[in-house]
Amino acid sequence: MSDTDTQELRTVFLLAHTGRPAAIRSAERVVRGLTRCGIGVRVLADEAADMSLPDELVVETVQEVGPASVEGCELIIVLGGDGTLLRGAEFARASGVPMLGVNLGRVGFLAEAERDDLDKVVDRVATKEYEVEERMTIDVLVRNDGHVVHVDWALNEASVEKQARERMIELVTEVDGRPVSRFGGDGVVCATPTGSTAYAFSAGGPVVWPEVEALLMVPISAHALFAKPLVTSPTSVLAVEVQPQTPHGVLWCDGRRTVELPAGARVEVRRGAVPVRLARLHHASFTDRLVAKFALPVAGWRGAPH
Repeated sequence: MSDTDTQELRTVFLLAHTGRPAAIRSAERVVRGLTRCGIGVRVLADEAADMSLPDELVVETVQEVGPASVEGCELIIVLGGDGTLLRGAEFARASGVPMLGVNLGRVGFLAEAERDDLDKVVDRVATKEYEVEERMTIDVLVRNDGHVVHVDWALNEASVEKQARERMIELVTEVDGRPVSRFGGDGVVCATPTGSTAYAFSAGGPVVWPEVEALLMVPISAHALFAKPLVTSPTSVLAVEVQPQTPHGVLWCDGRRTVELPAGARVEVRRGAVPVRLARLHHASFTDRLVAKFALPVAGWRGAPH
């Protein structure tokens, strides 16, 4: 038996938003590159059907993504915008397999590479030149009449929002079992440091570096004297209570999963028990990533004196 035969067979799961031509072309390019390097590729059957691959390129297909379908995979490579990356994060969390995101959308803070870096991504995966880091998540619990009625999680944020566009929602926020503020508005975002550059950022929250362990609470268009963003300990428990006399609200987790909140419902947010593992190709600082993603003006910077 040759040395090649005794080498461990490596498999990568590829997830793409193949509804877009650019994503199809990118997926085909990654499949060709990984296969050429002797790495097996597993894809969703309907996404494989969208690709134009030669017969000699054999990919493994599964009907749906879940912990079992990514079993034995070294990485989950995700090609797409923020929505697709968050979809990939769901499977990464459930399986423990690291996710490597390639941004085909706009900002894409969860992505490690851009569309122009596809060949580099393949090379780094082939040579195992990547590191894996863990990102904090949040666990979300909804109570109604004292009973737990819904359990969820999020990588970026859980947001309690008004359901009726024409009316405000009345909320009381709480930190570690003590009330903080009551206000009417559009809602409140409870976020992780990873989510500080997502919805919480749009709502006026601070940017928090990923290595900082903390929880964020950011009001959305609140009508109140004190409605400032809060940054708490990672061990804190945040809570948002929908007031009895207010219209129904809605809970969104990562903008992907939603549940209705009746008047009187209580949402509790705490540090997640299971992190999401992200594969990293670069050692660039988060500061550089922030400047690049938002195209921040830094002309005139001279740096520290030597």
